[in-house]
Amino acid sequence: MGIEGIQDKYVNPYTDFGFKLLFGTAMNKELLISFLNALLFKEEVIKDVTYLNAEHLGTQEYDRRAVFDVYCENEKGEKFLVEMQRGEQQFFKDRSVFYSTFPIREQAKRGEWDYELKAVYVVGILNFSFDNSDEEYFHHEVKLVDLYTHKVFYDKLTFVYLEMPKFNKTEDELESMFDKWLFVLRNLSSLLERPRALQNRVFDRLFETAEIAKFTKTELSEYWDSLKNFRDWYSVISTAEKKGREEGEKKKAIEVARYLKSSGTSIELIVGATGLSKEEIEIL
Repeated sequence: MGIEGIQDKYVNPYTDFGFKLLFGTAMNKELLISFLNALLFKEEVIKDVTYLNAEHLGTQEYDRRAVFDVYCENEKGEKFLVEMQRGEQQFFKDRSVFYSTFPIREQAKRGEWDYELKAVYVVGILNFSFDNSDEEYFHHEVKLVDLYTHKVFYDKLTFVYLEMPKFNKTEDELESMFDKWLFVLRNLSSLLERPRALQNRVFDRLFETAEIAKFTKTELSEYWDSLKNFRDWYSVISTAEKKGREEGEKKKAIEVARYLKSSGTSIELIVGATGLSKEEIEIL
């Protein structure tokens, strides 16, 4: 397959291929280090990471399998799980908590052990919004907190969720490395040129890696398959959401029509007010 099948200049990080390419390969680990530092520490705290086996089986045959997009540890032994979640799942918070138990349990040592644990961070990059109460609040950092004192009870387990649809800063509004990373993740596949605000060594590496024209034939084929799966999935989700909205609107129109009909309103006026057909209104 030739590159003519893909019109974007840069890889889509929401695809499995794109996300693993940027964050899940040892040769690009400086990108992951930069992103984690910008997200979690706001400074160069993490110096190095080691990629761990991203697929873990439970201790019993009936345990569920947990698969992470990126699983690594830093030089201090602290664990990081990073996932790109493309669509909303009913129990995605439960899933995050469940996944966090794997890097916790695997720290258990044989023989005498005082239960001291290294920190665990679970990062979810979400291509959906789960909190509609505040359109400005998209960066959720969650820890175990004492409800009486409102102080952190345990600081070695952290869940971070980024609601990417809520991040709408333009290039001119980018201030921190955190802003720049979210801008890249949100807009990379739609960029035609490299933004002026993203001029440093880390982003040199990112844009060089993400340029589709530099892919090998094998990489291009793998990316095309991944992109096609992403587009198919997005189409299914969009269709389901549209159908849900239409059904909701239809249900509301029926309720209004039923009320107007019981109030003695003429069929013609109800048709105009609700958009329902005369036949639909007559059978109510």
